[in-house]
Amino acid sequence: MLLIGKKAPHFEAKAAIKDRIQDCFSLSDFLGKYIVFFFYPLDFTFVCPTELHAFQDKSAEFEKRGAQLVGCSVDSWFSHHAWLAMPKNKGGIQGVSYPIVSDLSKNIAKNYGVLKEEEGIAYRGLFLIDKQGIVRHQLINDLPLGRSVDEALRMLDALIFNEKQGEVCPANWTQGAKTMKPTEDGLLEYFR
Repeated sequence: MLLIGKKAPHFEAKAAIKDRIQDCFSLSDFLGKYIVFFFYPLDFTFVCPTELHAFQDKSAEFEKRGAQLVGCSVDSWFSHHAWLAMPKNKGGIQGVSYPIVSDLSKNIAKNYGVLKEEEGIAYRGLFLIDKQGIVRHQLINDLPLGRSVDEALRMLDALIFNEKQGEVCPANWTQGAKTMKPTEDGLLEYFR
């Protein structure tokens, strides 16, 4: 399901945040900020903790850009809470400080188009949501394929640049690289 250019599907759910449970968590609480909302298959698995720690390791970079990280899986808030208490060297995600949403009903994953129905878990979906709550980028990986946090940051940088400058970011663009005006002349100038 393609969500690009559409309002991010609304939900209210329980979320584990560090050592507490928030009963009524919603992405709409972050309107006015960018949101990097990502799904992972299950707590206490293998690729998943590497991703959650990788996002945590770069959390200051996301914050510097005015972005909120939010993770989500189909596990219960109790499971999230227990996994957050488990040390990294034992396979846990202790130290992760951003919210982790519980999608026990699987409705959030379904509404975002990432539910792998036959297994009842979510694919590795990532959604970059702008300050108005519109999905501007989505990427969905199969279960064994961990995602690149640096690519999520690059896409956030490209969105911010486009919003501020009005120019577009070509293939493999990184912060400080050449951009172009979204016109035929702009393209020709870019290739000169």
